[in-house]
Amino acid sequence: MKPRYVPVLLILAAILCIMPVQGVDRYVGGSPDITAYIAGTNEFSPGEDATITVILQNSGTSSARYTSWGTLALTDQPTTAKLVTAGLSAGNAPIVIKTDPQSLGDIASPGKATVTYTAKITSNATLGEYTLPLTVRYKYLTPYTLAGQDTSDTIQSQYTTVEQTLPLTVKIKPEVKIDVINATGTNLVVGAEGTVNLTVKNIGYEDGKQATVKLIRNSNSAVIPTDTSVYIGDFPKNGTVTCLYKVSISSDAQAQTYPVDVAVTYTNAEGDMVTSSTDTIGLPVAGKLTLAVTSPAVVVTQGGTGLVAVEYTNLGSITANKAQARLSAVDPFTSSDETAYLGDIPPGGKATAQYAITADSSAVPGNYTLDTEVRYRDALDNSQISDTFKAPVTVVAPPASAGLVRILEYGAVAAVVLGALGYYIFVMRKKR
Repeated sequence: MKPRYVPVLLILAAILCIMPVQGVDRYVGGSPDITAYIAGTNEFSPGEDATITVILQNSGTSSARYTSWGTLALTDQPTTAKLVTAGLSAGNAPIVIKTDPQSLGDIASPGKATVTYTAKITSNATLGEYTLPLTVRYKYLTPYTLAGQDTSDTIQSQYTTVEQTLPLTVKIKPEVKIDVINATGTNLVVGAEGTVNLTVKNIGYEDGKQATVKLIRNSNSAVIPTDTSVYIGDFPKNGTVTCLYKVSISSDAQAQTYPVDVAVTYTNAEGDMVTSSTDTIGLPVAGKLTLAVTSPAVVVTQGGTGLVAVEYTNLGSITANKAQARLSAVDPFTSSDETAYLGDIPPGGKATAQYAITADSSAVPGNYTLDTEVRYRDALDNSQISDTFKAPVTVVAPPASAGLVRILEYGAVAAVVLGALGYYIFVMRKKR
């Protein structure tokens, strides 16, 4: 180094030695101040799927501050709530909380954090206000541990853990709530139309105005409402109404009980049109109307025609009104009259039809079956047709005496023909 620079460096070193150390502000008083409230509505209805949004707010302030000589600033403030978790519980409220406690991280002051909970209001919740406990856990920097830590290269931080419970208020508001106290079905048969008669009671806490009771198909239920709405007007608390609906039953249904939903649309006290929660009921459905031939096999003579009687029995659960039977004659049979009127056949009832059936002379004696079906009217006067079923037929050979008679008949005819031919020859020879 050149000698001429030495004085300059000495002067700079002296200046640096006399510069003051930078002061750092430190807080020794205060802590987080956490409050909570529900954002949006806090009113819910019985049976409702609810979303409860909660705002946590930190309004903590520091009560004392001092300045120390050093270069290390604090990474946390005593008013910062660190590692905050918030868990909502139902307490004594008729609510099921479905969301676990949530982690919100740090909330500085002033600052806010939002947390959302899903819940279910029980269907039997009663009118009133309820308190939901919100348990908040966090820690914060203990202020008094900072006093006396003036060194610039070391800070020893201590934290205080806090758990507090904050009350949140929710309200169960009045509404129309329905209970189907009686449900009966008529002609609920696979593939047919029937009726459903409902008796519905308002067991809620509100009087419904301009109310309509709705019958709603439940998912893919086999019971399909044809009439879906019945207007009932005013539906007061504890009021009862009776409603009649037409329904159709799917043709691919089975004999079992199927669900259907019931709800009421009404105008509430605020003048809004709302819909109540649904009440699901079960309706028993009977199997498709079944008929069978219960008479013995009809007998037809080979090559002959006979008037045969076929007995039909209703094995179903409803009456086959104005029933008509049809018998399909196929080779080796023919029929000049394949239909017959049976009239009304109640469940378990029987009716007999008569058909004129001819068996071809080439028919092999033995047992046969012919297809038969019945067309009828259901309880709502809709035309229905049964599944095809079988009617037994037996073909028998002609008796032996009948063969001898036929031979004699053929012989007599031959004799007449030969006699006529001989007479003709005799007359012609005489003329010559």
